Amino acid sequence: MTSSRRNRYSGGMPDRLKGKRALVTQCSAFMGPALVELFEREGARVVADDRDLKPDGACEGAIAAGGELDVLVANLAHPPVAAAVEQIRDGDWHALFDALVHPLMRLVRAAAPAMIARRRGKIVVMGSAAPLRGIARNGAYCAARGAQNAFVRAVGLELAPHGVQLNAVAQNYVKNSAYYPDALLKTERFTQHLERNVPAGRVAEGWESAELALFLASDKSDFLCAQVIPFAGGWA
Repeated sequence: MTSSRRNRYSGGMPDRLKGKRALVTQCSAFMGPALVELFEREGARVVADDRDLKPDGACEGAIAAGGELDVLVANLAHPPVAAAVEQIRDGDWHALFDALVHPLMRLVRAAAPAMIARRRGKIVVMGSAAPLRGIARNGAYCAARGAQNAFVRAVGLELAPHGVQLNAVAQNYVKNSAYYPDALLKTERFTQHLERNVPAGRVAEGWESAELALFLASDKSDFLCAQVIPFAGGWA
């Protein structure tokens, strides 16, 4: 991280989530570490949950354990499992939907009633820009992430009249252990790929994506509903 980017991170307004109770799912994976660090820095009481959300009742259990939530961050990840369409295996297809799509629905289904009753709440989905543009040989992954986006757009419209905002961060080319680990970023092949494909010319730091999620989780985003916001350095 350059010194200028580090300074922007440390110099933000404090307490933007002061007094808010926020649940971050799968807190040690994908964007979890960056989200927990920033949300706590900004005054949130973070419930960092790391349970496997695929088993029956797991999502409902996470919401119940979170208590009275002001913010739910659905942070879900699964390896892309690249394959041409004729080589997609049923097991890989189901694994992607089991990890990315079904838990999202269950988390929102469990969290929404209490938020609707209080007429306030924020739900932020840490998603992907992949389905916004499409990636060849990644049809299964794009389909699962696209299902997340469609869910956000539809259910966000349902929740908005009740004072609850559901939005998604559709990211790509952001540092994280699930998709863009340091070992990958250091390879010459990836550096060349980045130069050809990403107008911003770099990979984002994890805190940069977390900053967008924080805005969506804050009271400053009350007019944003059912949006899937690209965060990909101009790639999408």
